[in-house]
Amino acid sequence: MQIGETCSIDSNQCDAGLRCGTCPASGNTRPRCTRTQPIRPTSKVNGLPFNRYSWLTTHNSYALSGSKSRSGSPVLGPANQEDDVASQLRNGVRGLMLDLYDFDNDIWMCHSFGGRCYNITAYQPAVVVLTEVKKFLDANPTEIVTIFIEDYVTSPGGLTRVLGASGLTKYMFPLNRMPRDGGDWPTITDMVTQNQRLVVFTSKSAKEASEGIAYEWSFVVENQYGNEGQIAGSCRNRSESSAMNTTSRSLVLQNYFSTNPNVTGACIDNSGSLIAMMNTCQLAAGGRWPNYIAVDFYQRSDGGGAPEAVDVANGYLTCGCPNIAYCRVNATFGTCDIPVLWPPPPASLQTDGSLGGFGLGSAIHAAELAQW
Repeated sequence: MQIGETCSIDSNQCDAGLRCGTCPASGNTRPRCTRTQPIRPTSKVNGLPFNRYSWLTTHNSYALSGSKSRSGSPVLGPANQEDDVASQLRNGVRGLMLDLYDFDNDIWMCHSFGGRCYNITAYQPAVVVLTEVKKFLDANPTEIVTIFIEDYVTSPGGLTRVLGASGLTKYMFPLNRMPRDGGDWPTITDMVTQNQRLVVFTSKSAKEASEGIAYEWSFVVENQYGNEGQIAGSCRNRSESSAMNTTSRSLVLQNYFSTNPNVTGACIDNSGSLIAMMNTCQLAAGGRWPNYIAVDFYQRSDGGGAPEAVDVANGYLTCGCPNIAYCRVNATFGTCDIPVLWPPPPASLQTDGSLGGFGLGSAIHAAELAQW
């Protein structure tokens, strides 16, 4: 079944890259096939600098619905995702946001408060999730993953230790190759050839000197997260980040999720309003489209969802088209194959496929997803 078609949640007969779901928050209670995967951008345009692509990113990637802590205690922290990191990576997620703490003589992933991890906020040892990332990179030698660490680790060399224990060190993109002047990053081809396919950022600036791990906001501009980041028409930077239009930072991260995770409301957040905010942030960032789009419950939407937003950003970034589905493979920039709708669509449907619902772009994308 293709995107938008009525489906059965029990049997989920939707095509690859789709799931059967509803969005009661918007009044859509009929189960329909909606997107869960973006188009793989390098299948259309390969070999560009890393900062010329956009990647689907999950906020608190490890915080799953129904989780039980490996500490033996129930987890009382809120959930932000519905499937584990291994599944997210299979679905085309390439950016992971992870909160790391010292806990139980190890490094754990926690969703906590006050800079401390407790039994009731501890999900699992970080090495468990990081090992899944390593398995993915082992099995997919042309893929690149970015990890954003919200860093509460104070033990000396803690990040280095856990990255080494997971086997990820060999994949890390070196700090000294990251451009600090706003210039282009190395190309995707170069990063793959050098096998430097894991980009890691920390929220602690001191870790650059002590562990050689990049301080995020030396290289990234990022908008405000939570409810303040969902105000229509506004895209201001979070306090740690430089202004969104700071061109000495080559990468742009767009957050779009509520302060309190809302699994039922995520289908609205991850639809038309997400792309509307992307347009707002593109202007705020000096005409730059986001390289990372971070959301909660990334599989939920009222149609094309977060995957469609990523496709729109990749279209403008890689080939100058309003959606990567319209890019000709490795053609001249600005060469687009935009299909014509006939009969003409209703006034509420844009012909560039840029809506987060069941627009033209979504229908085309569904046919592209077999590549995953």
